[in-house]
Amino acid sequence: MRSSDAVPGGGFGPLSGAGPPARWWPGGPRGDLRRDGGFVTAEAAVAAPVLVLFAAMLIWGVMAASDQLRCVDAARAGARAAARAESPEAVRAAVRSAAPDGAEVRIRREGELVRVRVEAATAGPGALSIRLHGEAVALAEDLTGKTGADAAVAVNPRPGVRSGAGHP
Repeated sequence: MRSSDAVPGGGFGPLSGAGPPARWWPGGPRGDLRRDGGFVTAEAAVAAPVLVLFAAMLIWGVMAASDQLRCVDAARAGARAAARAESPEAVRAAVRSAAPDGAEVRIRREGELVRVRVEAATAGPGALSIRLHGEAVALAEDLTGKTGADAAVAVNPRPGVRSGAGHP
């Protein structure tokens, strides 16, 4: 080895002309990376479908959460409308305006309470199509104008529990 072939600082290098042949360095002395180009293509072929599937699952999750919130909002709107003693058609219209497409609505009265349940299926194939529901309960307003013992029942729907100062 001649002193003019040495790399500054000593040792061997691709430009020094000394040491192992150029094929030992990735890409050789000219930076030729043709031999490694196939690995990048194979990695991309595996990674791209995984990323697409991951993005699709994220979108499905956001859509399912949105439909769940819409079910809850629709049930609340229906319970408010039913508590105001609106007609069943008006209650269903209030629910349908906020509910996801294809939602099922159940309205029932339990004493002084009105209960509205909204159920809908999420979009998706097979196991991804799950049932979501929202339920809301409201005190019927036609009972809140009463006085005496009837008023206590309307304000406190839990029998046997007194309401008033110092009690929950």
